[in-house]
Amino acid sequence: MRLRTATTSDGISEQDFSLDDVPGVLWSPAGATGPRPLILLGHGGGQHKRGPGLVNRARRLVARCGFAAASIDMPGSGDRPRPPGEDRFWDEVRTRRAQGEAVADQVAEHFGELAARAVPDWKAVLDALTGLEAAGAGGPVGYWGVSLGTMIGVPLAAAEPRIEASVFGLAGPGYRGALAGAAAQLRIPVEFLLQWDDELIPRDDALALFAAFGSPDKTLHANPGRHHDVPEFELDNSERFLTRHLGS
Repeated sequence: MRLRTATTSDGISEQDFSLDDVPGVLWSPAGATGPRPLILLGHGGGQHKRGPGLVNRARRLVARCGFAAASIDMPGSGDRPRPPGEDRFWDEVRTRRAQGEAVADQVAEHFGELAARAVPDWKAVLDALTGLEAAGAGGPVGYWGVSLGTMIGVPLAAAEPRIEASVFGLAGPGYRGALAGAAAQLRIPVEFLLQWDDELIPRDDALALFAAFGSPDKTLHANPGRHHDVPEFELDNSERFLTRHLGS
Protein backbone atom coordinates (compact mmCIF):
# COMPACT_ATOMS: atom_id res chain seq x y z
CA MET A 1 0.00 0.00 0.00
CA ARG A 2 1.27 3.46 -0.93
CA LEU A 3 0.23 6.15 1.57
CA ARG A 4 0.33 9.79 0.53
CA THR A 5 0.87 12.78 2.79
CA ALA A 6 -2.07 13.37 5.10
CA THR A 7 -3.87 16.71 5.32
CA THR A 8 -5.67 17.86 8.47
CA SER A 9 -8.66 20.15 8.97
CA ASP A 10 -11.01 20.52 11.92
CA GLY A 11 -9.14 17.78 13.76
CA ILE A 12 -9.71 15.24 10.96
CA SER A 13 -6.83 13.67 9.06
CA GLU A 14 -7.47 12.76 5.40
CA GLN A 15 -4.98 10.57 3.54
CA ASP A 16 -5.04 9.18 0.00
CA PHE A 17 -3.69 5.69 -0.59
CA SER A 18 -3.42 3.15 -3.38
CA LEU A 19 -3.07 -0.62 -3.38
CA ASP A 20 -2.03 -1.93 -6.78
CA ASP A 21 -4.59 -0.22 -9.07
CA VAL A 22 -7.16 0.47 -6.32
CA PRO A 23 -7.22 4.10 -5.08
CA GLY A 24 -8.77 5.03 -1.76
CA VAL A 25 -9.05 7.56 1.06
CA LEU A 26 -8.59 7.11 4.81
CA TRP A 27 -10.08 9.49 7.39
CA SER A 28 -9.17 9.43 11.08
CA PRO A 29 -8.91 11.69 14.13
CA ALA A 30 -5.71 13.72 13.80
CA GLY A 31 -2.92 12.08 15.78
CA ALA A 32 -5.03 9.03 16.56
CA THR A 33 -3.31 6.13 18.31
CA GLY A 34 -4.59 2.81 19.57
CA PRO A 35 -7.53 0.66 18.52
CA ARG A 36 -10.77 2.23 17.31
CA PRO A 37 -13.56 1.09 14.96
CA LEU A 38 -12.85 1.31 11.21
CA ILE A 39 -15.88 1.83 8.96
CA LEU A 40 -15.61 0.75 5.32
CA LEU A 41 -17.74 3.09 3.16
CA GLY A 42 -19.15 1.75 -0.10
CA HIS A 43 -20.23 4.42 -2.60
CA GLY A 44 -23.33 4.27 -4.78
CA GLY A 45 -23.57 3.68 -8.51
CA GLY A 46 -22.20 6.52 -10.63
CA GLN A 47 -20.34 7.96 -7.62
CA HIS A 48 -16.79 7.61 -6.29
CA LYS A 49 -14.63 7.58 -3.15
CA ARG A 50 -14.86 11.37 -2.72
CA GLY A 51 -18.51 11.91 -3.49
CA PRO A 52 -19.86 14.79 -1.36
CA GLY A 53 -22.29 12.58 0.56
CA LEU A 54 -19.64 9.98 1.29
CA VAL A 55 -17.08 12.55 2.46
CA ASN A 56 -19.71 14.10 4.75
CA ARG A 57 -20.49 10.66 6.16
CA ALA A 58 -16.80 9.87 6.74
CA ARG A 59 -16.08 13.16 8.49
CA ARG A 60 -19.14 12.74 10.74
CA LEU A 61 -18.01 9.25 11.75
CA VAL A 62 -14.60 10.64 12.70
CA ALA A 63 -15.73 13.84 14.40
CA ARG A 64 -18.80 12.54 16.22
CA CYS A 65 -17.85 8.92 16.95
CA GLY A 66 -14.05 8.91 17.01
CA PHE A 67 -13.98 6.24 14.29
CA ALA A 68 -11.64 5.81 11.34
CA ALA A 69 -13.26 5.50 7.89
CA ALA A 70 -12.04 4.34 4.50
CA SER A 71 -13.43 4.36 0.98
CA ILE A 72 -12.19 3.04 -2.37
CA ASP A 73 -13.23 3.60 -5.96
CA MET A 74 -15.29 0.70 -7.26
CA PRO A 75 -14.30 -0.83 -10.63
CA GLY A 76 -15.00 1.70 -13.38
CA SER A 77 -15.57 4.59 -10.94
CA GLY A 78 -13.56 7.64 -9.86
CA ASP A 79 -9.89 7.32 -10.76
CA ARG A 80 -10.22 3.77 -12.09
CA PRO A 81 -10.50 3.10 -15.85
CA ARG A 82 -14.08 3.14 -17.14
CA PRO A 83 -14.90 -0.09 -18.99
CA PRO A 84 -16.02 0.14 -22.62
CA GLY A 85 -19.79 0.14 -22.81
CA GLU A 86 -20.39 1.56 -19.31
CA ASP A 87 -21.83 4.84 -20.59
CA ARG A 88 -23.88 2.96 -23.18
CA PHE A 89 -25.33 0.74 -20.44
CA TRP A 90 -26.53 3.71 -18.36
CA ASP A 91 -27.90 5.50 -21.45
CA GLU A 92 -29.98 2.39 -22.11
CA VAL A 93 -31.19 2.30 -18.50
CA ARG A 94 -32.25 5.95 -18.65
CA THR A 95 -34.07 5.38 -21.94
CA ARG A 96 -35.96 2.38 -20.58
CA ARG A 97 -36.92 4.26 -17.41
CA ALA A 98 -38.21 7.18 -19.49
CA GLN A 99 -40.38 4.71 -21.40
CA GLY A 100 -41.81 3.36 -18.16
CA GLU A 101 -40.00 0.01 -18.31
CA ALA A 102 -38.70 -1.81 -15.25
CA VAL A 103 -34.90 -1.69 -14.95
CA ALA A 104 -34.31 -3.29 -11.53
CA ASP A 105 -33.16 -6.67 -12.90
CA GLN A 106 -30.88 -5.07 -15.48
CA VAL A 107 -29.23 -2.81 -12.88
CA ALA A 108 -28.98 -5.65 -10.33
CA GLU A 109 -27.19 -7.88 -12.84
CA HIS A 110 -24.74 -5.09 -13.70
CA PHE A 111 -24.07 -4.25 -10.05
CA GLY A 112 -23.60 -7.95 -9.31
CA GLU A 113 -20.83 -8.08 -11.90
CA LEU A 114 -19.13 -5.08 -10.27
CA ALA A 115 -19.49 -6.66 -6.83
CA ALA A 116 -17.71 -9.82 -7.96
CA ARG A 117 -14.69 -7.67 -8.82
CA ALA A 118 -14.92 -5.28 -5.85
CA VAL A 119 -15.08 -7.80 -2.99
CA PRO A 120 -11.47 -9.00 -3.51
CA ASP A 121 -10.39 -5.33 -3.75
CA TRP A 122 -11.96 -4.54 -0.39
CA LYS A 123 -10.51 -7.62 1.30
CA ALA A 124 -6.99 -6.73 0.08
CA VAL A 125 -7.40 -3.11 1.24
CA LEU A 126 -8.62 -4.24 4.67
CA ASP A 127 -5.60 -6.54 4.96
CA ALA A 128 -3.32 -3.57 4.22
CA LEU A 129 -5.10 -1.18 6.61
CA THR A 130 -5.19 -3.59 9.55
CA GLY A 131 -2.64 -2.55 12.12
CA LEU A 132 -2.18 1.03 10.87
CA GLU A 133 -2.65 3.50 13.73
CA ALA A 134 -4.64 5.87 11.50
CA ALA A 135 -6.94 3.00 10.43
CA GLY A 136 -7.81 1.91 13.96
CA ALA A 137 -4.83 -0.32 14.77
CA GLY A 138 -6.74 -3.55 14.36
CA GLY A 139 -9.94 -2.42 16.09
CA PRO A 140 -13.42 -3.68 15.13
CA VAL A 141 -14.63 -3.19 11.54
CA GLY A 142 -18.03 -2.06 10.28
CA TYR A 143 -19.51 -1.34 6.85
CA TRP A 144 -21.84 1.37 5.52
CA GLY A 145 -23.11 1.30 1.94
CA VAL A 146 -26.46 1.57 0.13
CA SER A 147 -27.54 0.88 -3.46
CA LEU A 148 -24.36 -0.31 -5.23
CA GLY A 149 -22.70 -0.11 -1.82
CA THR A 150 -25.11 -2.82 -0.63
CA MET A 151 -24.67 -4.95 -3.75
CA ILE A 152 -20.96 -5.02 -2.88
CA GLY A 153 -21.24 -4.89 0.91
CA VAL A 154 -23.50 -7.90 1.44
CA PRO A 155 -21.21 -10.44 -0.28
CA LEU A 156 -18.22 -8.71 1.30
CA ALA A 157 -19.68 -9.05 4.80
CA ALA A 158 -20.56 -12.69 4.07
CA ALA A 159 -16.96 -13.38 3.02
CA GLU A 160 -15.17 -11.20 5.59
CA PRO A 161 -15.41 -12.27 9.25
CA ARG A 162 -13.72 -9.07 10.43
CA ILE A 163 -16.87 -7.06 9.63
CA GLU A 164 -18.97 -7.03 12.82
CA ALA A 165 -21.92 -4.74 11.92
CA SER A 166 -23.29 -3.25 8.69
CA VAL A 167 -25.67 -0.62 7.38
CA PHE A 168 -27.25 -1.57 4.03
CA GLY A 169 -30.24 -0.46 1.96
CA LEU A 170 -31.78 0.70 -1.32
CA ALA A 171 -31.31 -2.72 -2.94
CA GLY A 172 -33.26 -5.87 -3.78
CA PRO A 173 -32.42 -9.59 -3.79
CA GLY A 174 -30.03 -9.20 -6.71
CA TYR A 175 -29.94 -10.87 -10.10
CA ARG A 176 -31.58 -14.30 -9.75
CA GLY A 177 -31.53 -13.89 -5.97
CA ALA A 178 -27.73 -13.91 -5.67
CA LEU A 179 -27.69 -11.11 -3.09
CA ALA A 180 -30.38 -12.77 -1.01
CA GLY A 181 -28.23 -15.90 -0.85
CA ALA A 182 -25.31 -13.94 0.58
CA ALA A 183 -27.63 -12.08 2.97
CA ALA A 184 -28.88 -15.37 4.38
CA GLN A 185 -25.33 -16.22 5.51
CA LEU A 186 -24.99 -13.12 7.70
CA ARG A 187 -25.33 -13.28 11.47
CA ILE A 188 -23.98 -9.80 12.28
CA PRO A 189 -26.21 -6.86 13.30
CA VAL A 190 -27.75 -5.16 10.23
CA GLU A 191 -29.54 -1.84 9.82
CA PHE A 192 -31.43 -1.61 6.50
CA LEU A 193 -32.63 1.62 4.85
CA LEU A 194 -35.66 1.55 2.53
CA GLN A 195 -37.22 4.38 0.54
CA TRP A 196 -40.95 3.73 0.24
CA ASP A 197 -41.29 5.43 -3.15
CA ASP A 198 -37.99 4.20 -4.65
CA GLU A 199 -38.18 4.51 -8.43
CA LEU A 200 -35.22 2.16 -8.99
CA ILE A 201 -35.83 -0.66 -6.48
CA PRO A 202 -39.40 -2.02 -6.18
CA ARG A 203 -40.56 -1.89 -2.59
CA ASP A 204 -41.32 -5.61 -2.49
CA ASP A 205 -37.79 -6.38 -3.70
CA ALA A 206 -36.24 -4.29 -0.91
CA LEU A 207 -38.49 -5.97 1.67
CA ALA A 208 -37.52 -9.38 0.27
CA LEU A 209 -33.83 -8.61 0.74
CA PHE A 210 -34.43 -7.46 4.31
CA ALA A 211 -36.34 -10.66 5.00
CA ALA A 212 -33.46 -12.70 3.56
CA PHE A 213 -30.89 -11.52 6.11
CA GLY A 214 -30.04 -14.33 8.50
CA SER A 215 -29.05 -11.88 11.23
CA PRO A 216 -31.04 -12.27 14.46
CA ASP A 217 -30.38 -8.55 15.10
CA LYS A 218 -31.71 -6.64 12.08
CA THR A 219 -33.69 -3.39 11.88
CA LEU A 220 -35.68 -1.90 8.98
CA HIS A 221 -35.77 1.90 8.60
CA ALA A 222 -38.40 2.86 6.00
CA ASN A 223 -38.99 6.47 4.94
CA PRO A 224 -41.17 8.09 2.27
CA GLY A 225 -39.38 9.39 -0.81
CA ARG A 226 -37.44 8.35 -3.87
CA HIS A 227 -34.13 6.52 -4.20
CA HIS A 228 -31.88 9.48 -3.38
CA ASP A 229 -34.13 11.01 -0.69
CA VAL A 230 -32.76 9.19 2.37
CA PRO A 231 -33.31 11.64 5.26
CA GLU A 232 -30.30 13.23 6.91
CA PHE A 233 -31.44 11.98 10.30
CA GLU A 234 -30.73 8.41 9.15
CA LEU A 235 -27.04 9.29 9.45
CA ASP A 236 -27.64 9.94 13.16
CA ASN A 237 -29.35 6.56 13.44
CA SER A 238 -26.48 4.83 11.63
CA GLU A 239 -23.92 6.43 13.93
CA ARG A 240 -25.82 5.24 17.01
CA PHE A 241 -26.16 1.75 15.51
CA LEU A 242 -22.45 1.45 14.72
CA THR A 243 -21.41 2.86 18.10
CA ARG A 244 -23.74 0.46 19.89
CA HIS A 245 -22.22 -2.57 18.16
CA LEU A 246 -18.59 -1.52 17.66
CA GLY A 247 -17.91 0.78 20.59
CA SER A 248 -16.54 4.31 20.31
